[in-house]
Amino acid sequence: MFEEAKNKMAANNRRTIKELNAPNPDQQPLCITFSDANDDFELKFGIIHLLPSFHGLTGEDPHKHLKEFHVVCSGMKPDGVIDEQLNLRGFSFSLKDKTKDWL
Repeated sequence: MFEEAKNKMAANNRRTIKELNAPNPDQQPLCITFSDANDDFELKFGIIHLLPSFHGLTGEDPHKHLKEFHVVCSGMKPDGVIDEQLNLRGFSFSLKDKTKDWL
């Protein structure tokens, strides 16, 4: 067991400073957090598929994306789900490519 820990430490010592300082996505919380009240809500694939995509490109209008996002969410809202719940759950699915880093 001691040898295994020693080997693991030696492997960590071979990493560059850049690698050691890089953020670990598994350890960082998302900026969108869900309350416990949202546990019973499931976002269906049909809604996810209809959401507009935002890639963060120069020619894209973020305001237009948000308007389209709200139109889709309000039109496909399941019974008993609050608008805010649907918006919070669905927004991360509308972001593509490097915009996912914003979360």
